[in-house]
Amino acid sequence: MKNQINKQKKFKILAAGDFHGDSSASKRLAEKAEKENVDLVVLTGDITGLIETENLIKPFLQKNKRVVFVPGNWDTTEATETISRLYGIKNIGKHYVKYDNVGIFGVGNEDWQLKLNEGNAFKKLEKDFEKIKDLEKKIMVSHMHAARTKAEFSGFPGSKAIRKAIEKFQPDLFISGHIHEAEGLNEKIGKTRVISVGKKGKIIEI
Repeated sequence: MKNQINKQKKFKILAAGDFHGDSSASKRLAEKAEKENVDLVVLTGDITGLIETENLIKPFLQKNKRVVFVPGNWDTTEATETISRLYGIKNIGKHYVKYDNVGIFGVGNEDWQLKLNEGNAFKKLEKDFEKIKDLEKKIMVSHMHAARTKAEFSGFPGSKAIRKAIEKFQPDLFISGHIHEAEGLNEKIGKTRVISVGKKGKIIEI
């Protein structure tokens, strides 16, 4: 795949998630990624599901789009390892990635976990941030939303560790999923843009 990034232009991503095994959603999102000529596709978890588990990543690769993801509570360890191995894409719930002057790090909560281990989550984010802190642009990704953000209207509390990481590290962008009804919400924590995404997908530039 040829995906050279011009450092003079903004870095454009398609962020989406929560399609729960619906390959028709991933095909539609892949078409959107191609039309918008995005530099990267970021998936915020709950990718797989009980309906369908095949052809969820392949449509993006067929459009020559790079993909990274964090697992959500519906994504099992077995499923995420299979996705990573078959398609050669990074699980940033376990790793971090660099694309030229852009660093991306995050945390996931696979295997039916509706809450993060807050201490471990913050340590992971802190460790990965150290690896990318000198890059020009930084993106943080999680399946769960942060504490004291708009997505808490759902009644589901956000993660205190994620909130702490945003406040301390001030990435340019924080993206989360999980709360389907929160899709499209955006706000700021300090200089960090906080955006909730979902099945429709959102084009974001930084």
